[in-house]
Amino acid sequence: MIRDTSAQDRVLSASQTRPAWRRWVWPAAGGALLLAGIVFAARGWLSGTASVDGARLRIAEVTRGDLVRDIAADGRVIAANSPTLYAVAGGVVTLKVVAGDKVTQGQPLAEIDSPELRSKLAQEQTTLAGLEAEASRAVLDASVTRANAQKALDQAGIERQAAERTLQRYQRGYDGGAVPQVDVLEAQDNLRKSEIALSHAQKDAGLQGQGAGLDARNKQLLAERQRAVVAEVQRQVDALTLRAPFDGQVGQVQAVQRSNVAINAPVLSVVDLSVFEVEIKVPESFARDLAIGMPATLTSAGQPYPGEISAVSPEVVGGEVVTRLRFSDKQPPGLRQNQRLSARILMDTRRNVLMVERGPFLEQGGGRYAYVMDGSSAVRRPVQLGVSSLSNIEVLSGLQPGDKVVVSGSDLFGDAERVSVN
Repeated sequence: MIRDTSAQDRVLSASQTRPAWRRWVWPAAGGALLLAGIVFAARGWLSGTASVDGARLRIAEVTRGDLVRDIAADGRVIAANSPTLYAVAGGVVTLKVVAGDKVTQGQPLAEIDSPELRSKLAQEQTTLAGLEAEASRAVLDASVTRANAQKALDQAGIERQAAERTLQRYQRGYDGGAVPQVDVLEAQDNLRKSEIALSHAQKDAGLQGQGAGLDARNKQLLAERQRAVVAEVQRQVDALTLRAPFDGQVGQVQAVQRSNVAINAPVLSVVDLSVFEVEIKVPESFARDLAIGMPATLTSAGQPYPGEISAVSPEVVGGEVVTRLRFSDKQPPGLRQNQRLSARILMDTRRNVLMVERGPFLEQGGGRYAYVMDGSSAVRRPVQLGVSSLSNIEVLSGLQPGDKVVVSGSDLFGDAERVSVN
């Protein structure tokens, strides 16, 4: 009997029954994908020195239009005139107002009791009275001296006239033979003596008058000097009463009622409610373009008001410059200290210029070059840029309308000449 071959049979799986070419499909597909990746990487390596994800970049198009250079910022309202009143001398202060009180010009706000200053005023006034008395006495002495000199002058004149008459009488007697010649000669000598005495009397009268006048003037000048000292001390005493310099409102009160304040210590401040300004902070890069009188627009409750720059701080703090704006026409009603307002400063308008959106690319390389899209690559290109606004910057050369510039994210490129953008 012949046995069958069932003992040698073996069950085959479905994968062993498929054709041989199907077993190589998946390995072939994996190899193709690997080859594609190698080719793609090779293309990126050949087309640029680096490859960057385009989602990390911001690209802007170069356009032509009007470039408006302006600054927009929020500012706070401050009083244009808000002086602080100081103590001119040390003493006990008596406050007559509190913070927030409405005041009128000249109204007493506080008084400082300074016995030392009042005593100094009394001493200086006493000294002035003494000097004025001396000046009056000097004037009187000068008058007496001039009177005595004039008396001597008049006496010398009379003596000369008498000598002249005596000479004439002797001369007539000598001509008639009644008087000897010696008497005539003696009369002539007496006349010469009287003329010399009259001449000296005239000079003495002038000199004594000048001397007396100088002495009196010196005394008067000393009195005038002391009078100025008294006026200054009197001004200081009057300044012990602090008065409102204008109509306004009491601001901050630094002194405490009935406390002892030192000289030059702040007592209180007064705010002028009729004139307000708006204080804004401008980035340092725009500060050099600002000028006093430059037009601005201030917005309050949706209503625009014309204004202008009144002051620009010379100091840069935290990369910003403090700028003050004033209302050029009328100011909004009901303004208050530290109220917030919107401000816009119009610096310049340039018509029909090439411009591109501002971005961090300006700081990279000092704005001397930019990366321009060329297909799927960013190519480094030298450019020349001009003035800038808050949103755009002027293009002078290196770019054309329609060019697409990488304005943000170019710091990822390093200094590569060409970068592939995925």
